[in-house]
Amino acid sequence: MTESPTAVQQKPEISYEDFVKLDLRVARVVKAELHPDADRLLRLQVDDGSGVPRQVCAGIKAYYASEDLEGKLVVIVANLASRKIRGEESRGMILAASDAPKGDPEAERNVVVVTPITDIAPGSIVS
Repeated sequence: MTESPTAVQQKPEISYEDFVKLDLRVARVVKAELHPDADRLLRLQVDDGSGVPRQVCAGIKAYYASEDLEGKLVVIVANLASRKIRGEESRGMILAASDAPKGDPEAERNVVVVTPITDIAPGSIVS
């Protein structure tokens, strides 16, 4: 078993009502490619089970090759407001775990995308 990070800061406690506002869903990465205008981002096309293609930009280029993500199941925040990231629309967020704080230049950081351990249909609810 891996040891937990020691320098992790706790975020403020939220209510159950705040937590249930998140729409966490399983999605399958259909296509992954380098973001055309960013060094650290991948541009992912995911199937979230809705029948409508969804693009998500994720800062995981240093940890994953595009071809290694295609076909994989991931967990997304499906109801996150869309926004432009370096000129590309991102409609959600891929969940990932990290063993060091983001932006700490002293820390060697490992990032792991959250994925189901067995196959389940895109669009399945995560709770």
